[in-house]
Amino acid sequence: MNKQSVVFTTKTEETEQCGANLASMMMQSQELPRFVALYGDLGVGKTAFVRGFTSVISPTAIVRSPTFALVNEYRAKPLSVFHFDMYRIESEDDLISIGYDDYLMRNGICLVEWSEKIPYAIPDEYVKVLIEKDDLSREYSRKITTEIVTEDL
Repeated sequence: MNKQSVVFTTKTEETEQCGANLASMMMQSQELPRFVALYGDLGVGKTAFVRGFTSVISPTAIVRSPTFALVNEYRAKPLSVFHFDMYRIESEDDLISIGYDDYLMRNGICLVEWSEKIPYAIPDEYVKVLIEKDDLSREYSRKITTEIVTEDL
């Protein structure tokens, strides 16, 4: 497995900017995977990252966590954004019931919060984003590690 990583230390608004930066890179490069697996504890800024990401592709979208809906779709051209929250997913049947595989086949970019809940359903090539609290004395300080993961063939 190949990995290339970049690490940033941010505050809340900078977390959104990191998401926007990744979206800009994806829009400029067909080489980057169209799947973003987000990892991190509750309240670290995964949805803030998605909000920044989506602001580049679908600027008028109002991004909210899809905790109860499980997936929110932000339509745009040339690509839509499919924002998943896997926190409540318990089984592969749950994924099937929300049409997960169908979204993977559509012309869009999938951003998946709580990807640690579905390791068996992540594509071989993806962008991994790990968001962590990096300094407990600074409430809003975050460390964001972004890796491009590809399977060796």
